[in-house]
Amino acid sequence: MSEKKKQDYIVVSFSGGKDSTAMLLRLIELGEHIDEVISCDTYKEFPAMYRHLDKIRAVVEKAGIKFTALKNEKSFDYYMFEFRPEQPTGFFGKYQNIKGRSWATSKVRWCTKEMKIRIINAHLRELSKQYDIIQCVGIAADETHRLERKSNKEKNKRLPLVEWGWSEADCLKYCYEKGYDWEGLYEIYDRASCWCCPLQSLKSLRSLRINFPELWEELKDMDSRTWRKFQVNYSVKDLEKRFQFEEERTKHNLPIKGRDFYSQLKERLSA
Repeated sequence: MSEKKKQDYIVVSFSGGKDSTAMLLRLIELGEHIDEVISCDTYKEFPAMYRHLDKIRAVVEKAGIKFTALKNEKSFDYYMFEFRPEQPTGFFGKYQNIKGRSWATSKVRWCTKEMKIRIINAHLRELSKQYDIIQCVGIAADETHRLERKSNKEKNKRLPLVEWGWSEADCLKYCYEKGYDWEGLYEIYDRASCWCCPLQSLKSLRSLRINFPELWEELKDMDSRTWRKFQVNYSVKDLEKRFQFEEERTKHNLPIKGRDFYSQLKERLSA
């Protein structure tokens, strides 16, 4: 006897960014059936992002749709500063006094895994015991590098923005037209991800220091309490020195790139 087919269950993954916001609002606007919207807190979103999430949650619940806010019971700070595996091997086995995963790297993005992927997947696995899950993911039509990923080609994934041909710019425009502006975050950043990410560009870090000095101070404190360097070439303290040096040179109409700049910057950092 064949196994009884499960009922389809439509889940919208909502990060709070421009693409997932546009997807979610448009799906609701079109009157498409949604069983549940899931969001996962990383503990390190911009304050404006948390306020945006609250606004969208109110819209979702007003539409009679279930909104589930997921969160790892262990905080970002726990994993960064306190974590040690029960049976230390590899790096943790070699350095017995090391605690915490420290800053993520391009090869070890523990934060994405522990704060989002593992938590979301566990929730979806639980739902899949009862339902056939169809997961709507907010990948824009012009994000070709993400569209090529095997995980985004799975048969249970639906990509509404691709279906509609909406680019990232289209998504932001749509959200602005609906009155959602993230208090200006997208006027400062191309992507409004975790504010403390060590993989962000120098441009983004300059913006953090200028526009969110309280978060910059927190970043410096975090960096002072962990063992891995913030970036390959810079600690946060080094970045502070670099940005101050850039400001000094800019005031005197001097370039902030080139051999002379980097030679003097090296001296400044070693002082």
